[in-house]
Amino acid sequence: MKTKPIVALDFSTSSEIKQFLNEFKDESLFVKIGMELYYQNGPEIVRYIKSLGHEIFLDLKLHDIPNTVKRSMQGLAALDIDMINVHAAGGKEMMQAAMEGIIAGTPAGKERPKLIAVTQLTSTTQEAMQTEQLITVPLLKSVVHYAKLTQAAGLDGVVCSALEARLIKEQTFANFLCVTPGIRLETDEHGDQKRMSTPDFARKNRASFIVVGRPITLAKNPVAAYHSIKNQWNGVEN
Repeated sequence: MKTKPIVALDFSTSSEIKQFLNEFKDESLFVKIGMELYYQNGPEIVRYIKSLGHEIFLDLKLHDIPNTVKRSMQGLAALDIDMINVHAAGGKEMMQAAMEGIIAGTPAGKERPKLIAVTQLTSTTQEAMQTEQLITVPLLKSVVHYAKLTQAAGLDGVVCSALEARLIKEQTFANFLCVTPGIRLETDEHGDQKRMSTPDFARKNRASFIVVGRPITLAKNPVAAYHSIKNQWNGVEN
């Protein structure tokens, strides 16, 4: 089955969002609303994008004590989002509380949003992890450990690099979601991403979803860039 790339809406204002989405007025997208956009525009931006018929991954990476995360998730689930995340570093109890909040907050008759957990940010290198987080194991081992902890907590999957997706699927189960940011084309600038991959590699390495921002949002023709990446992600010749 063909799947959509998740488009990271790395904008600050609602006017930028409206201008960008107007180019896709005849197409249903799966978009990511991150902290920059949500914190500056609030839940209204979620409601607006949802009213246009787009699916939403609300990327807020909650990380706090279990009760706070539970109550926050209960409110966010009421926004009729499709996916949301926490940091796996918050621990098993926090992740379980997040799921309880999601279930409690999902409107009657609506499907529960997918709940996933961040393992290690794709901007993190092994050296940075070891010197700044004082995690002494190899980065891949840390990522897989967080993935297995996330599975044990009953969540739907993780955010990870596409480089790690295959091993995570092997260490968890086939339907465990691996949502993979850090997607770039071979000709793109790397920016602040460190553990990157192409759409084609992500597909072959068993990623469940790819998250693509600047290669689409900063393209001269965002619609053409989107379809090119979508085709690569689905193994279709351009």
